[in-house]
Amino acid sequence: MKPKLLLITFLSSCLLNATSAQDFKNRFKETFPKGNSDSTLSLLNQWRKAAPNDPEFYVYAYNFYAQEGLKPVLSLTTDKRSADGFEIKDKDNKTAAYLGTTNRYNETLINKGFNYIDTGISKYPDRLDMRFGKVYILGRIKNYKLFTQEIINAVNYGETINLKWAWTDGKPLDDSKKFMLATIQEYVVQMFNEGDQYMNNIKSIAQTILKYHPDHIESLSNLAISYIVNNDYKNALPPLLKAEKLNPQDYIVLNNIAYSYSLLNDKPNAIKYYELVIKYGDEENKKVATEKINQLKK
Repeated sequence: MKPKLLLITFLSSCLLNATSAQDFKNRFKETFPKGNSDSTLSLLNQWRKAAPNDPEFYVYAYNFYAQEGLKPVLSLTTDKRSADGFEIKDKDNKTAAYLGTTNRYNETLINKGFNYIDTGISKYPDRLDMRFGKVYILGRIKNYKLFTQEIINAVNYGETINLKWAWTDGKPLDDSKKFMLATIQEYVVQMFNEGDQYMNNIKSIAQTILKYHPDHIESLSNLAISYIVNNDYKNALPPLLKAEKLNPQDYIVLNNIAYSYSLLNDKPNAIKYYELVIKYGDEENKKVATEKINQLKK
């Protein structure tokens, strides 16, 4: 084959694969919402054979298995707390069981999804949408060990590419540092809301971020809170005081400083910082700070 003909054949092949990939995406978006999992699975198999190097295939295959795996499971139980559906009574009109959905998930399907997205991440490690897509589902199933590790992996890898992340369809992500850190903070808040048992996870994420971004106020605050929860008030102060220098009007930071000083029985500094909360905080925080000052002055 002549070089010119070879080039034309190659370009034609690339164009065909690109067209096929876009066509499969459109067909998936049309088929999947209809709820016919067999048709969607058949489409994914066709997609894999036609465009095996299409990164979007891994994204859509992952979404398919993740959503299928998270579908509510219908169950019959005698425990009212385990179901939210119908009450079933026996012939004597006594409650015999409860029929309803549970919050359990299909581990087999979820893991199939993870296998696809892991392959996608290994092939296209700069795709932050893949990484955060995995983190999201790990949060849904409350696997906070892997949830934390995947966040840390993303932070570490991001530095190797100067945070030049890509998103859907491989498009460069605008203001990628701000977006990455803001999204991670949302995930951290999710763990905060789960309870103090995940404070070491939060601490690990904060330390990883601060290794590369030492002036990230949210991570300084998160690190400090992890110390506070573990009754280590002395070590909580340095990151908080650094955060205060970066933003002297951040009343959340100021409130945490005041709280730490109060627990160290340093009343003058506690009052000083609660007064700053009153100066810069919202109405609710002003009210609480005023009450705290009154208690400290007794």
